[in-house]
Amino acid sequence: MATPMGKRTKLINDPSDLVLLLRTFGSNTHKKVFDELSNGWVTEQELSERIGADVRQSLDILRKGGLIESQWRMPEPGKTPDKEYTTTYSKLHANFQCSVKDMSDLIMITFKSDAEISEMIDAIEKEVTKGNRSMVGLSRALDMSSALIRGVARRSCQLTVKGQRLELIK
Repeated sequence: MATPMGKRTKLINDPSDLVLLLRTFGSNTHKKVFDELSNGWVTEQELSERIGADVRQSLDILRKGGLIESQWRMPEPGKTPDKEYTTTYSKLHANFQCSVKDMSDLIMITFKSDAEISEMIDAIEKEVTKGNRSMVGLSRALDMSSALIRGVARRSCQLTVKGQRLELIK
């Protein structure tokens, strides 16, 4: 088994990145998965056995947040390879400035249930599907701040933030 990742630092320059981090570490299961992965390379099955729960959602949210990486584990001859995971970062460095209103919007988006923000997610996804992908265009069309749109997009399973644009995840 490989040794755990070194002391890489994740730089956070966009306050909307906090949405995924707070959601991730606000869940006991996601936190346990992250902690297990911090110790080295582990397969999904090994994680499930250690934690005693389905870890697929945890892996998905950690992957979307850029907090884990994966590789194929070479199996014994005649067996199929398994994907294994480990953490990408051991430290965070946040460097951003935003208005209190934007931060309050991001905190609100972080802690609302999926059902409570589903209409916002649907509206943004419809605009992106129509080709309106820029933050400026989305802000105008939806009458929302770009910080709010970015935070909602980070909660969506269908959207990804790419600079000043949103894209549908294929």
